[in-house]
Amino acid sequence: MGKYLLVLITLFIFVLPHQGFAHSGRTDSSGGHNCSDSSKAKGLCTGYHNHNGGGTSGGSTPAPAPKPAPATRSDKDCSDFANYDEVVAYWNAKGYSATNDPERLDGFGNVVDDGIPCEVPSDYDTAKINGSPKQIEQQDSAKGEKAGYQKGLADGTSGAEENDSSTGSAAYQSGFSTGYSKGYTEGMQKFEEQKKAVEKEGYEAGKKQDKLILPAKYQSNALLKQEYENGFNRALKEKEEAQIASFQEKGLQDGMKDIKNTPEDVSQNLIGAYLSGYEEGQQKLKEKYLKLGYNAAFTMISYKKPALEKEKYVKWYKEGFESNKEVEKIEKVAYEMGLNEEKYEVPQKYLKAETVFKHHYGLGEQAAEDADEANTVIFGLGIAAWLGRRYYVARKMVA
Repeated sequence: MGKYLLVLITLFIFVLPHQGFAHSGRTDSSGGHNCSDSSKAKGLCTGYHNHNGGGTSGGSTPAPAPKPAPATRSDKDCSDFANYDEVVAYWNAKGYSATNDPERLDGFGNVVDDGIPCEVPSDYDTAKINGSPKQIEQQDSAKGEKAGYQKGLADGTSGAEENDSSTGSAAYQSGFSTGYSKGYTEGMQKFEEQKKAVEKEGYEAGKKQDKLILPAKYQSNALLKQEYENGFNRALKEKEEAQIASFQEKGLQDGMKDIKNTPEDVSQNLIGAYLSGYEEGQQKLKEKYLKLGYNAAFTMISYKKPALEKEKYVKWYKEGFESNKEVEKIEKVAYEMGLNEEKYEVPQKYLKAETVFKHHYGLGEQAAEDADEANTVIFGLGIAAWLGRRYYVARKMVA
């Protein structure tokens, strides 16, 4: 009995530890397995171990060496991608190019590397591909356009002559020319605005002073210098024109008053302006007396010398009197009416010459009366001659 009890106690001691550290997981053909993450977390095991008893000690057998995992291939082949967008995304992410292609994607199917990975679809935009000729061309064009724009803007803003020449690739030069044209146009617009501002600045200076003093900021730019001078000279011209107009007006007024007072100590232009105005005033004064004489002809039967201050006024007056041909027509109409013994009535348009009209109407009437009397005498003489003839014939018959 005591022997059996001792055997049971011994078995209990050897079996109990295995029961206290049991953990889940299937075993392999060797009776072992790798420790799961959850068992490691619980501290039940650390790696591969054997759950089958072995030897007289009843302990775990050593874990067999783990089998090496299959090697993972690090480089790609074109056949590894589902579509061409994946090829480009991989290529660009790696920063590959025609000169940097360790996986030989560019050379796939090509004799010579061209910077295009794998077989590109015919309608694919290769500018999306890092280092592709088209992308490089577009980048060169963009760089050229940016540089050209800056150069054109600077040339246009300063008013320089257009010059879009550049060096570099064909794409760079083409982009440079495009950018230059745009920049130059914008620059010239700004320059035109600047020219207007500079011209106005010169104009304002010319209004205040007669001597040109060119600001230093415009001395290095011939075009802006010219604009400043143009504005300054424009102001001087306006001032001179105003002076000329003033002297001409003074001459005009003096000429109409018949008082000549030629200015001294002024430019010949101003003297000429005064004399021109004076002659114009004299002409207006003459026209005044010509008109007086012309209108007098409507009220005067015959010319009478007026009492005027100067003889030349009398001369102008008489010239105007004699130049009135309108009154001659009125005289003729009035005379014919009188001669035809029409009723005396001055037409509305001849009322201004009523005196002349009445006079010549009377002359016509008188002529008509004279004609009647002459006709009467002639008629009487004719009768007398006829009677005399009859008397002569009768006496002849009696004898």
